[in-house]
Parts: sequence; C-alpha cells; structure tokens
Amino acid sequence: MKIITSPLDKRTIESLKAGDMVALSGIVYTARDQAHKRLVGLINEGRPLPVALEGQTIYYTGPAPARPGAVVGSIGPTTSARMDPYTPVLLDYGVKAMIGKGARSPGVIDSIKQAGAVYLVATGGAAAYLAQFVVSAHVAAFADLGPEAIFALELAGLPLVVAIDSQGRSALWPDAS
Repeated sequence: MKIITSPLDKRTIESLKAGDMVALSGIVYTARDQAHKRLVGLINEGRPLPVALEGQTIYYTGPAPARPGAVVGSIGPTTSARMDPYTPVLLDYGVKAMIGKGARSPGVIDSIKQAGAVYLVATGGAAAYLAQFVVSAHVAAFADLGPEAIFALELAGLPLVVAIDSQGRSALWPDAS
C-alpha cells in the first residue's frame, strides 16, 4: 500500500498506477452535485472560489451527522458520474484527485489525462467504516447546502484504490482507457 498525502504533488500523482492501493492522509474537500454546480458557476462568472482547489483532492461525499464522540458520521462515496459534467472545469482549475465510486465518462478520462490527475475509488457500502479515518471536519463553504456543503476533512490513512491513473489507464474498467 502506498502512503500519500493531500494536497498531492506532481511526483506523487505520476507515481500512482491504476490498481495501486493507497492510504490517503491530509486535507481533502467534500463536494457533491450542488457544490460542484456552484463552484463551476463561480469559475464561469470569474468570481473567487471559497476554497483553494490547486493540487487538491475532492471526495464525492456528504458526511452524515456525527454521533456523540465521533468526528463525522458515515462518509461513503457517491456515484462519480453525477459530477462528470463539472469535472473537466474543476480539473482545469487545479483539482488533482477525485474520490468516488463507479465509472467515469470517456471525456472525463481524457480530462484526467490532460490535467495529470487521478481518480480514486472508496469502497461503497462501507461508509461507517470509512468515517474512522477522519481526524477532523468542518464546513469550508456553502453551509446552506447542509450535508452537501463543502467540508474540509483531515484524513489519516483513508484506504482507496487508484481506479484511473494520470495516464488514463483504468484498473477497474480496462476498456475505458
């Protein structure tokens, strides 16, 4: 298992190959459909973003409320294809990694290659388990969206698989690259 830290640098990204298992630590931002729509809207309007995306990782999740004594509730990945309409713009804006579940469109795979980024997958159905890898969490932007707000999560060893590497090679969907 490769140990990596977000935000990711070019050297780390280039070292990752489709099929690698990784343990991700560091700061990542959560964002689902509505947050993606707002971010791209701000970019298209030439307005400043509420979070710095350069080199950053976006986790397609909306944390469930935390139980007493827990940092967050369940943080399972959502279906990544729902973010595909927004992903090329965010990759152009500096995002270097995305975490979700499921296949990506051919256009997004091309954008991943062009941006020198990676797509990581988390185990679906293991949302409560994944929450144990969150050290801290706070709302970073769009608080009015509730669980779909952008949260800054500090992770410690979140287990993931490199589904699509920076060369566009896919471990899970070999005919996609």
